[in-house]
Amino acid sequence: MQHQPILVVDRATGETFEEAVLGEKWIRWAYQNASARPVEKLLFRSALVSRLMGAWFDTRLSRAKIATVVEELNIDMSEAAQPQDSFTCFNDFFIRHLKPEVRPYSDDPRDIVSPADGRVLVFPELAEDVFVPVKGHPMSVRSMLPGIADRFIGGALAIVRLCPADYHRYHFPADGRITDARDIDGALHSVNPIALGAGPDVFGENKRSWTLIETDTIGSYCFVEVGAFGVGSIINTRTSGAVRKMEEKGYFKFGGSTVVVVFEPGKVRFAEDLVENSAKGRETLIKLGQPLATAI
Repeated sequence: MQHQPILVVDRATGETFEEAVLGEKWIRWAYQNASARPVEKLLFRSALVSRLMGAWFDTRLSRAKIATVVEELNIDMSEAAQPQDSFTCFNDFFIRHLKPEVRPYSDDPRDIVSPADGRVLVFPELAEDVFVPVKGHPMSVRSMLPGIADRFIGGALAIVRLCPADYHRYHFPADGRITDARDIDGALHSVNPIALGAGPDVFGENKRSWTLIETDTIGSYCFVEVGAFGVGSIINTRTSGAVRKMEEKGYFKFGGSTVVVVFEPGKVRFAEDLVENSAKGRETLIKLGQPLATAI
């Protein structure tokens, strides 16, 4: 089976690097090997294994894994709000807070910021309701957001894919007021491009939550959290009322995960470097609070 590297553009340097994937060999086996389909159904179409993993990562026995993951994924623990040896379990480490000063941002109300650390792909204008992730198959806003998709047809969309190395709390990208929210049960496919290339409709099949936020500058936008394999839970800590840019919205427990932000047509203009990289089929490494888009 030919190895196809996952290439990401480092926004800070402009250089392209190959992403290190935790558990890459078994992810490729599960999704790219026909003999593994029964295993794929057990692991990714049922929540049982992910729940068991999440439960184990909540125990003190899982503390031993913290140092290994920090080293293997080269995580900068100087950004964390508390020292590495103070975490009581792996999930405690995984949902760590950051020092506020390490994620600066613009307070201009017309500037929309990245809602999370991760790898971002932007779609400035959707063809009807379709978007195509890196190495993936066409996905549908209607499948992802049943019942509320019409206002976003022909709009814009940003996908921020979080890896195990990333800070796993997510924040509001703009000021606004929460008007509606819904949780949708589903599968827990991996959100890695390896899985997307194998065909599952990750954004239409996976467990997910969406929140509608009305703003004074860009109409209403939809903030979507997509669960993935190994994600014990999607925890939304802010679910109603007025919200502020960079205020915490929630967090994912262990696993790779994705945040999707969907905008109405003609409301935002994405940053040029993100548009350019996305047009080439390359994700861009982005940090929470960095420029994502501006209001038109």
